[in-house]
Amino acid sequence: MNKIPFTKMHGNGNDFILIDEFEKELVSDQNKADFSYRFCDRHFGIGSDGVLFLSKSNRTDLADIKMRLFQPDRSEAEMCGNGICCLVKYACDKKYALSGSVTVDTMAGILTVKVRKNDKNGKIFINVNMGKVRFDRKDIPAKGNGTFIEEDMHGYKVSAVNTGVPHSVIFVDNLDIPLKEIAQKIRFDPVFPAGSNVNLVHVKNNSLRIRTYERGVEEETLSCGTGSVASAVIARRLGKIKCEEAEKILVKTNGGSLYISEENDCVYMESTAKTVYNGIIE
Repeated sequence: MNKIPFTKMHGNGNDFILIDEFEKELVSDQNKADFSYRFCDRHFGIGSDGVLFLSKSNRTDLADIKMRLFQPDRSEAEMCGNGICCLVKYACDKKYALSGSVTVDTMAGILTVKVRKNDKNGKIFINVNMGKVRFDRKDIPAKGNGTFIEEDMHGYKVSAVNTGVPHSVIFVDNLDIPLKEIAQKIRFDPVFPAGSNVNLVHVKNNSLRIRTYERGVEEETLSCGTGSVASAVIARRLGKIKCEEAEKILVKTNGGSLYISEENDCVYMESTAKTVYNGIIE
């Protein structure tokens, strides 16, 4: 294998290996899945929740850059909230896209991402237009009103929504319970043919605290952007929080905080991203 430069990044502790293929392909398509399996390993590889591949989009009239995400189990994810924040920060740092507004080609569609800098402390904030979430999903059986909301599953009330990737949301009084044990029953349940990420959510002071088990990682991650979006929109839909149109909902994850808002049928996620280090795979 030729030497491959990489950048390690994270969004609220949700960490990624970024491979820059803007100018040329460094890992062939047929090897991307195995590459992710090998280097996401935290003992024998670099260690991460996934590998981001940044390239030019084939639809240059619509998108500035393209994102692909391969996970530790070799699967390719349709989208990732924290991942797209890392990708856009890197692209802006490299001048592949202009800071301010960036369009990203993903398997979940072309998403618009806005970047702003806090004038006081220089901190970068990244706001992703996640588009419309899907309550009426074609990949799972619908009941009654065509949605999968608060259905009984494995002793819990489960609500399902697609925020670019499939998510299940469970509201609990106490987050100190065995997430992985609970989540795997739901994640692998036949009712979800494509699997599902699983979020445990606790509501307090009109904000959310969540823990997320991620499909493809098959473990709990420190943060999940699409999971934060799923938890916020379900909480608002069920009236578990009071929130006006365009008002930001604070979502606290183990790795940090995100802000979710809804406006004109679209959902927006605001978060941050950080570069940890650069390296060479030899």
